[in-house]
Amino acid sequence: MKCKHHPERMAEHLCASCNIPICRDCAEEIRPGVYMCFQCAMLQSVTEVGTGLKEKRKKAKEKAKKEKKWGPFHYFLTVSSVLILVMWGVIIFGGQESPAGGGVVLERGKADRVVLFMVDAALKRYAHYKGNVYPDTLLDLVPKYLNLKEDQTRALNRLSYVKYADPKVGYELSLTHVPPGEMKIILTPGGLKYTKPVSEEAS
Repeated sequence: MKCKHHPERMAEHLCASCNIPICRDCAEEIRPGVYMCFQCAMLQSVTEVGTGLKEKRKKAKEKAKKEKKWGPFHYFLTVSSVLILVMWGVIIFGGQESPAGGGVVLERGKADRVVLFMVDAALKRYAHYKGNVYPDTLLDLVPKYLNLKEDQTRALNRLSYVKYADPKVGYELSLTHVPPGEMKIILTPGGLKYTKPVSEEAS
């Protein structure tokens, strides 16, 4: 049986989600002995993030009912949920192709936070194949792990990337500019972190 994306290679696994045959380079081991194609692995990663945000949003709503007012965190959760749905649309409807097939379509109108999550997924994919080592710069992800066209790499300038010497810490990835009043998302190998709204930090 041949790989769906590399007809010249023999398939070594079947995607646990969509059941297509995939070779070693196309397979993502989501847990020991369970493999998915890149698209399904990305979708599962986004789903897990979305589930976490929904749980936090539910708790925030319960608290809001008691306090009868919304703060910056509540607005942030609402906006983040919408952005997660946008990211699903990008992945499912043609924004993300297979690792060797094509490129990620990053149009000017796409939200910066969508780019943030896509680059974070590429960093985790890089570390998976490099033995838990992270790139020195985000451009090192292009084109194998983040398949961008030459004129699209400037989207990476909107992100702040810090690589740490300790592989357990790994990296921190965030937006370079966050609108005043919005909480700052920081992505790490261990998950998401948040800081206070920009206006509060400035004061």
